[in-house]
Amino acid sequence: MQQHAISGSTSPRLSRYFITMTDIIPTADLPSLPIEGDERRFPVRRVFCIGRNYADHAKEMGAAAEAIFFMKPTDAVFTGSRLPYPQATSDLHHEVELVLALGDGGAIMGCAVGVDLTRRDLQGAMKAKSGPWEIGKAFENSAPVGLLRFGPVPERGKISLKVNGVRRQSGDLSEMILAPRRVLSELARYFTLKPGDLVFTGTPAGVGPLQRDDRVKAEIDGLPPLEFTIT
Repeated sequence: MQQHAISGSTSPRLSRYFITMTDIIPTADLPSLPIEGDERRFPVRRVFCIGRNYADHAKEMGAAAEAIFFMKPTDAVFTGSRLPYPQATSDLHHEVELVLALGDGGAIMGCAVGVDLTRRDLQGAMKAKSGPWEIGKAFENSAPVGLLRFGPVPERGKISLKVNGVRRQSGDLSEMILAPRRVLSELARYFTLKPGDLVFTGTPAGVGPLQRDDRVKAEIDGLPPLEFTIT
């Protein structure tokens, strides 16, 4: 099949497009994660998330401590250092999370630090209508993810986030309502987990707003830190 390459894209994520004889629009490259100590990258297929997986966070949000699932699009994944403040919100919030990267058969290949960015004002408006969360959660660059480290899944250890050097969030992975492998077993009831899937596993208490020029540093014991600046 004949392919034609189109280069010169202004997007940092989509550096190249391809059009085949059967494509009516350009096919975009998948986002991918850098891997510690490896020149290869981890291509992202889907992004699953779990909300209210820490009781203290559910309490601060005025919600029941009952884990719920939602998704983000692949173009939510962000691996750069300067993240543009998103459109249509004046209340962008941070939520630091352990991220699982899945391989064959839905097995965990490795883990990374991630941040679930949330347009809290839009999410709140949808909650008031008993509507879905996508408008507040599923937007471009809303899932920054750090360097992927292969190895065992941490079941305990400190998870924290600082903004401009001031600690905002602090907790322990052992405080999850559903531990990482339990999260996967619950997800597998509803989806066939496949290589390339990412799973955000929830955030501890202390979520709060971000402004332009804020410097974010998210950390989990035993994993490479994630750092970025809101622009």
